[in-house]
Amino acid sequence: MELIGYALSILIGVSLGLIGSGGSILTVPLLVYLFHVSPILATTYSLAIVGLSSIAGVISRLKQKLVDFKTIFIFGIPSIMGVFSSRKLLLPAIPEQIYNGPAMLLTKSHFIMLFFATLMLIAALSMILGKNKKEEEGVLPVYGFSLMLVGFCEGSLTGIVGAGGGFLIIPALVLLAKLPMKRAIATSLVIISIKSLVGFTGDLMHTSVDWSFLAKIILLATTGIITGNYLNKKMEGAKLKKGFGYFVLAMSLIILIEQFCFSNLIK
Repeated sequence: MELIGYALSILIGVSLGLIGSGGSILTVPLLVYLFHVSPILATTYSLAIVGLSSIAGVISRLKQKLVDFKTIFIFGIPSIMGVFSSRKLLLPAIPEQIYNGPAMLLTKSHFIMLFFATLMLIAALSMILGKNKKEEEGVLPVYGFSLMLVGFCEGSLTGIVGAGGGFLIIPALVLLAKLPMKRAIATSLVIISIKSLVGFTGDLMHTSVDWSFLAKIILLATTGIITGNYLNKKMEGAKLKKGFGYFVLAMSLIILIEQFCFSNLIK
């Protein structure tokens, strides 16, 4: 199973390079189900893997001048504050055993995976069901307090599950900020990289890390992101948006089915 896990690690980078997201969507389930890492530790590892492997994608997008720096400031800084506060305050406050009834045992690990899948499902539906308008040239981005507030909420929510948050950042930038898809992907990568590394740095103060294992996954993911960067240049933004939505939807359903049918959530 570990060999399969290492092979799939390349897809983490391919996903990040191609659609600016999906890295954490693949990383957390991969670590939990194939490498048997606990969900809580997997969220920490995910932040490092996604944060460091994203750097290769960031460099490529900077060269293409696709990054919207004003959006990074308005959306990204509140997002970074949200992820740091949730990793520092909210996650430690969640009890190990949340509910123990006659038919269900809801542990902290179950909660993290279910919460993760729910966020993915909401994001997927927003991308799939949203109007697929043809992107127009010259449309100015929309900035405002709402974008700042959504950034903080996104960081707080994805900080709990150790996600880079691209599956929420991209819909926010496309639907609220009105950024073209490829510009949203590029900007998302920068935000993901910064806030993931901030969250991981905070976790280092109370987490023991297997650096050898982590380095292998990061190297494979970085290899994948180079491939994803190349594929991104060949595809249209509208197709990426729909394809990304269906990808996230499939992953969320797989996690939900696993939690309800194959874990000890239901007694």
